[in-house]
Amino acid sequence: MDVADKTVIVAGGNGSLGSVIAADLIRRGARVASIDLHPPVAGGSTFFAQADVADEEAVTAALDAIAETFGTVHALVNCAGSIHSEPLVNLMAAGRRRHQRSTWDSVLRGNLTTTFVLGAAVAERMAASRTKGVIVNFSSIAAAGNAGQSAYAAAKAGVEALTAVWARELGPLGIRVVAIAPGFVDTPSTRAALAESTLEDLKRRTPLRRLASAQHIADAVAFAIENDFVSGRTLAVDGGLSI
Repeated sequence: MDVADKTVIVAGGNGSLGSVIAADLIRRGARVASIDLHPPVAGGSTFFAQADVADEEAVTAALDAIAETFGTVHALVNCAGSIHSEPLVNLMAAGRRRHQRSTWDSVLRGNLTTTFVLGAAVAERMAASRTKGVIVNFSSIAAAGNAGQSAYAAAKAGVEALTAVWARELGPLGIRVVAIAPGFVDTPSTRAALAESTLEDLKRRTPLRRLASAQHIADAVAFAIENDFVSGRTLAVDGGLSI
């Protein structure tokens, strides 16, 4: 799919990673609609709908507004979510020493339920309008099982499972589904979630000896959208860390 003159939704499009993806798609000629809980920091050419994409009613309202402005949606980038680290058991913690159920629920809602709710709603509209579109979900290297990230790893593994299931179900309708699994990306959210010593260790363990840039991930998203014979797969963009 050539993204020029196509309508692309970027969920989480105002975040440190999503905003770079949105800007890159705009440069490639796409009409980009951002859906995010938080309004953009600065103005731009991206249409913005404020919504919690784990809320079905909010998603319906946002998609209606986007359809009224742009018409048919051709692609969705499911980039909403956030990193969370928490060990299953922490014997050094005061009080409760095991992983909090509340954070488990919150992390799965923010990283997996969001993907399901918005992906299902967009897929329904694509199918009803006979649009041959593409859904790009966001997994992570954590899906393989990062120590200290029970909830986040489970959520991202779930995203990869959804990607495979949807590719099988929606492929006959002309809708492709692809997942991007970044390694560690040099963004403010990554630096807020991980200590500098941890990041330096990750660089040493990565064959390319550096973190990804947000633009590396944006390039992968563009590839997933533009290559019409890629579906059902998770594309690792991790500098070789997972090999």
